[in-house]
Amino acid sequence: MKTDVTTPQGIFGMPQHLTVPLYQRPYVWTEDEQWGPLWSDIRRIAEHRMVTPGASASHFLGAVVTQQAEGRPTGVQEFFIVDGQQRLTTLQLVLDAAGAAFAARDLDAHAAQLEYLTHNTAMFVREGESGLKLRHVNRDRAAFEEVMLAAAPVHHSSLKNRDSLIVRAHEFFHDRIVSWLDEDPQSTAARAEALREALQGALELVVIQLTAAEDSQEIFETLNARGTPLTAADLIKNFVFQRLRQDGEDEHAAYREAWPFETPFWESEVSVGRYTTTRSAVFLSQWLVSRIGKEISPRSTFTRFKFFVEHENEGSMIDLLRVISEQAATYEGLTKRAGDAHANLDRIELHFHRMAVAQVEITKPIVLWLTEPETGISSADAAAVVSMVESWIVRRRLLRLLSGDLSRVAADLIASGRAAPDSDVVRVVETFLTGLQSASTYWPGDEEITRSLATEPFYRRFSQPMQRMLLQAVEDWYRGYTDVKPSKAGARVHRGKQQVEHILPRGWRTNWPVEGIAAEADRDAHVHRLGNLTLLTASLNASVSNSAWLGDKGKRAELRRHDVLLINRTILDRAVEQWDEQAIDERTSELTRALLETWPVPAGHLGKVVDRASRVSRATVTYAQLVDAGLLEVGTTLTCTDERCPDARCEVLAGGQVEYEGKRYTDPAGAARVVRQGQSGNAWYFWRTHDGETLNTLRERFLASVSEE
Repeated sequence: MKTDVTTPQGIFGMPQHLTVPLYQRPYVWTEDEQWGPLWSDIRRIAEHRMVTPGASASHFLGAVVTQQAEGRPTGVQEFFIVDGQQRLTTLQLVLDAAGAAFAARDLDAHAAQLEYLTHNTAMFVREGESGLKLRHVNRDRAAFEEVMLAAAPVHHSSLKNRDSLIVRAHEFFHDRIVSWLDEDPQSTAARAEALREALQGALELVVIQLTAAEDSQEIFETLNARGTPLTAADLIKNFVFQRLRQDGEDEHAAYREAWPFETPFWESEVSVGRYTTTRSAVFLSQWLVSRIGKEISPRSTFTRFKFFVEHENEGSMIDLLRVISEQAATYEGLTKRAGDAHANLDRIELHFHRMAVAQVEITKPIVLWLTEPETGISSADAAAVVSMVESWIVRRRLLRLLSGDLSRVAADLIASGRAAPDSDVVRVVETFLTGLQSASTYWPGDEEITRSLATEPFYRRFSQPMQRMLLQAVEDWYRGYTDVKPSKAGARVHRGKQQVEHILPRGWRTNWPVEGIAAEADRDAHVHRLGNLTLLTASLNASVSNSAWLGDKGKRAELRRHDVLLINRTILDRAVEQWDEQAIDERTSELTRALLETWPVPAGHLGKVVDRASRVSRATVTYAQLVDAGLLEVGTTLTCTDERCPDARCEVLAGGQVEYEGKRYTDPAGAARVVRQGQSGNAWYFWRTHDGETLNTLRERFLASVSEE
């Protein structure tokens, strides 16, 4: 290893080929982050030299690492750029842009000196070579060669690759240099000389030069944090293609035919938990989980991939790369199909759509495992496994259970499935999921979900996209789809952005009045429940939003005239004269059944867990839960336990609300604060029933009943 502090004159001054290898990521520097600040520094140095001739002002650009290629009998020496290709590419673009600006102003001597730093002279150029000292062999090659070989003056807008970052960078520096040179026509020559001197000798770099025998991968990994951070996909790409070269493979052919990750689809950024990274990095992490059946953190993807290749993969690197490429194509196809709102999706494509809406990534390694090129798992068995996994995810989401431990469970599921014969995978996965008994991982049963959704303010508990997806599943259920079963209707509902609408409107007091505070509280408690929600087109929703139920312009009439969804036809078929709390409760029960049959559990599975009480504690019990459990009945009069307020009374309403002195409060705690004239206190001990039991006593009884389930 040889290390020098040098300048563009030093690094580019001799005949050579500096090659950007295939495994290096494409050019990514931009105006705001890199070009603008670099030009400001260059201009500052040039202007300082004009004011102070002979000044030694300089600017440090950072480090680059090159490795000497194996020598060839004739021609110039070749060096691979191990790290720093963004800097070196940008420097070449600046030098060429300045040379073009000089040439257009007949400053030929200055232009020639800069051209010597970017182009090898004719005696060192072999037939068929471009003559450029820096060469790209990846997808940036065409744009780089086009703009660097263009004759002055360069017309950037007419170039074929005008939209590439390479051409845009050249244009940026060319335009800035031209504007600066022409600020004062009387000093153009002096400005050109100062700029040439700054570019040649005032920009400093640390150059680490490796011999052909040294390990460039180790250096590359330790320097990857400089500039724009490298993703796991960048590091893996570097490792894969260096390994291919060591194996004697045609890395250029492998790059063209088997490296799929340099397209807008794979380079787009996606969020995974708290991290944002490229889709390619996410895929490679998920692919690795699918292979090893172990949870991997986003930050350890590359390290674990390297270990897998060196210690666990039995085939060659080129064969592994082809498998990754094939699965990447499958993954991309599933993702794009899932995003088509009108496509007739198969079971796995539908799963991708639903998990995208739910923002769940942890099931994708399972899909990758089930769809491996060499798998013996049938498509029917793969669909059955996906259905069970989706049911496990959605049922937990319906109960709003924590999901922090699920990625580990998904990896364990893969490990269990891989250890079983392919023909037995459905039984193994079913046994695995039904055997989960922890509150943080279990597969909920029908009874718990039915009980929860009966009173859940569904509209407030789920995002709009999640509500829409669940109601679309209900529409599919009405069309005859349950789990993987086909339907005589022929097609699922299109997965567009229908609007979630309240049948009984949120502003019900305008056209849907009821008498009495208790009735109003009951109506408020019902308005956001599942049974009161449906899907409408945006235009229809706007026209009926707060309308009354009956009448020629009412909701029922408008739905009958304009809506075609079965989820709404069933409302009309009830032929109810009033849409009220009873109708909402009945429809909640029906829609809950639709969800449970869409995402079923195996026969006999109850979803019991050994630590169920850990999900409910004294701190999490609500007054509404006491009402739902029948421990605190609507209409019960609560009296104050504080001797200073012996006459204070409140009445229990639906949903745990209470009425005190003609006003409704969301819970007993709100009424207690009024009685205490704003002072704090514990409402669980402040109120008691006519039997003398405090609300805390009822809470303890509720906790005991839960722990016995």
